[in-house]
Amino acid sequence: MVNLLNMNLKVFTEEIANFKEILNFILGGVFIILIFSLAYAYLKPHQLHKRRLLSTLALKVTYLLYLLVLLIIVYFSALVRGGLEQVFFGIEFFAFLLVLFAPNIGILARKLGHFSKKRESYNWFFTLVNLLSTLAILLMFFI
Repeated sequence: MVNLLNMNLKVFTEEIANFKEILNFILGGVFIILIFSLAYAYLKPHQLHKRRLLSTLALKVTYLLYLLVLLIIVYFSALVRGGLEQVFFGIEFFAFLLVLFAPNIGILARKLGHFSKKRESYNWFFTLVNLLSTLAILLMFFI
């Protein structure tokens, strides 16, 4: 019985030789959807501030765009191009870490009391940071 089970398992693994790769692609896609959904639920871009309507919308939309680009670039770097260390090497890796953390810190720190009186300028500043980070990620990936 054990011999038959081993034989069936061997036939199954020969039929799907790249099962681990396919599973990694599927789990990567699920991971992107999960992280993006959590960010959307946290930001609630459909709920905008009445006085700072445009700056709040710009901040939230640019952050979600940044996050989507970041997740897709990390997905392609890890699964298609052989890993992040192959795509972002040397000084580019440190620049990648900077653009990885700066927008996330900005979006999480916006609720702090220190920025409540300067919220509109804060929103516009981090909108620019999000756009520049998105551009930097795309440039580092494609060049």
